[in-house]
Amino acid sequence: MDLKDTFRNLVAKYAKDVSLTENLWRELELQYSAKGRYYHTLEHLQHMLNMLVPVLKDTEDTDSLLFALFYHDFVYIATSGQNEENSAKAATKCLKAIGFPEQKITLCCEHIIATKKHENSGNSDTNLLLDADLSILGSSQEEYDIYCKQIRREYAIYPDVIYKPGRRKVIKHFLEMDYIYKTLHFRQLFESKAKSNLKRELELL
Repeated sequence: MDLKDTFRNLVAKYAKDVSLTENLWRELELQYSAKGRYYHTLEHLQHMLNMLVPVLKDTEDTDSLLFALFYHDFVYIATSGQNEENSAKAATKCLKAIGFPEQKITLCCEHIIATKKHENSGNSDTNLLLDADLSILGSSQEEYDIYCKQIRREYAIYPDVIYKPGRRKVIKHFLEMDYIYKTLHFRQLFESKAKSNLKRELELL
């Protein structure tokens, strides 16, 4: 599934104004290609979409999940602790503009906020989004190394003396979980490789 076509078709289900759809897409493009972004880009969204395609048929509210995918990193500032909350606010504004149902907007925002802590959710769609978001951890060693470099560039404002302890804390948090992935689908695909990649990165830090 192509990222741009998926977004256009999704919006078109609720808004018939083609110009509005195009404006919203351009806004997404600008946000995800902003200066300082190296990992949290449109490529990241496309990767997540690719990961979700096989399980979309099993989702409870596909549209809310997909909108959450598109907007979960809409605001991404390395020095901010409010990226998820601000992304949810941006999503709310955009979704209201297309007439997306209020209840679904709330659900979409709950998905987005959940990406802040990546804790197991009682909502199966949320868990799918979280797992897709972390699927890069279970990628090949080469892809994982590229991901690490991209994350480091996004946090270039911090010197190693600050970045490395912070990164170690993040990695240890994931390794201390019983399972990194909340759903059986993603766990079977990526759990073992993700832990291997994380342990290797921890040793190199």
